[in-house]
Amino acid sequence: MQRREFINWVGAGFMATSLPIAIAACTPKESPSETTSETEAPAESESSTPKVDDSIREDGFAALGTVAELDANGSLAQKGFIAGPVVVIRDPANPEGIVALNSMCTHQGCGVEWQEGLFACPCHGSKFNPDGTVAEGPAAEPLGSYEAQIDGDLVLIKVQ
Repeated sequence: MQRREFINWVGAGFMATSLPIAIAACTPKESPSETTSETEAPAESESSTPKVDDSIREDGFAALGTVAELDANGSLAQKGFIAGPVVVIRDPANPEGIVALNSMCTHQGCGVEWQEGLFACPCHGSKFNPDGTVAEGPAAEPLGSYEAQIDGDLVLIKVQ
């Protein structure tokens, strides 16, 4: 075995044995005092705000959140929703209704945000009307829409 080959094997071995240490160093740890005090506090606050069951119902809809959350925040958004990235607002034309749109900008896929009566893309400045049509480019295509409804206190999105 030549010296260069030996050094390559030693280097590869060092890299392989260092990998678990690097992974462990990047993983957040909780101290015993943090786990007892921090996990008890959220459990109390979660009891006042029940978790929404977002599993798919028999009618093909899944809950995104509550009407109370929608009204308090002005919008509901979830990038990892089961139907895809979604943002929901109250329908400006019908305050009892809602509008659900794909929250990814059609220009280059950045997430849009509901701001001052329009959906705004923070990456390149595209703006979309409440119905998803383009108000200002560079985006040329409208935002995709989802079928949505309110059932009791839940905001439901049709899973396609």
